[in-house]
Amino acid sequence: MAPWPDVDFAAFGPVETKSLSRIQGLVASYLARNWVMIPHVTHQEEADIDGLDEVRAKLSVTTGVKITPLAFMVKAAVAALKAHPQFNASLDRSGRQLIQKKYFHVGIAVDTPGGLLVPVIRNADSKSVPELAAEIGEVSAQARSKGLSLERMSGGCFTLSSLGSIGGTSFTPIINAPELAIMGVTRAFQKPVNLDGVLAWRTMLPLSLSYDHRVINGADAARFCLTFARELTLYANGKQL
Repeated sequence: MAPWPDVDFAAFGPVETKSLSRIQGLVASYLARNWVMIPHVTHQEEADIDGLDEVRAKLSVTTGVKITPLAFMVKAAVAALKAHPQFNASLDRSGRQLIQKKYFHVGIAVDTPGGLLVPVIRNADSKSVPELAAEIGEVSAQARSKGLSLERMSGGCFTLSSLGSIGGTSFTPIINAPELAIMGVTRAFQKPVNLDGVLAWRTMLPLSLSYDHRVINGADAARFCLTFARELTLYANGKQL
């Protein structure tokens, strides 16, 4: 590769130099490694979540827990991992053996003042939406205020990266090695949809699934996204929580 450009930026105008935080430096090295070593492909899908906000609001009132959309996404991720077990696996260091996991630990990307942290929600399959929401709220607050131990960020099977509270229509999230896939979520929007011959406005959630093409092919990714989207639609329609 060509050497990195060595530029005197001050020659063009005023500048200010700031050091990256320790977390930013670590994350940068991991992301660069993952992007170079993993052949990424990103599949785009939309999930019909019309009614999910109402379900979420009612559940927040009845449980006393602030229920966020991310809790439903963790449940949807677990359902998709169970239905498509090739996603719940990792390549070993040699890249020749696939290690199939029998547990369901889901990472959630958290934006903190020091940089990006990914706490892992362990045994997400055994927890209800309110339990997941409470744990996500607790660990996110800890990540932003005190930081997290390496143990708290280890052992993930699959990662969720949600930008829905900020915006966007799609993006290409970088896989969190040694996982095989990551789901990116952006802001929900209103869209006219044909429902049994009737045009109706529905709330749609954009999904962006990046996957390791060494193990997962496009058809696998499309099926995974459809399962993930279908689970969210079921929750929006009152599936047991």
